[in-house]
Amino acid sequence: MNKGTVKFFNDSKGFGFITDEDSNQEYFVHVTGLVNEIRENDKVTFELKEGKKGLNAVNVKLV
Repeated sequence: MNKGTVKFFNDSKGFGFITDEDSNQEYFVHVTGLVNEIRENDKVTFELKEGKKGLNAVNVKLV
């Protein structure tokens, strides 16, 4: 499990970005990959899965 912070999330469009705590890498997150609802600056745990345009955050849960 990776840990990170929600940098941006647009509820109406259903996507955003999470910044990884260790690598500072940003990962795309789609509403279909969420376990809990998220907002900007929420602390989360997540897994990475290969998507069409690179790695996506999935199984995203609030800490």
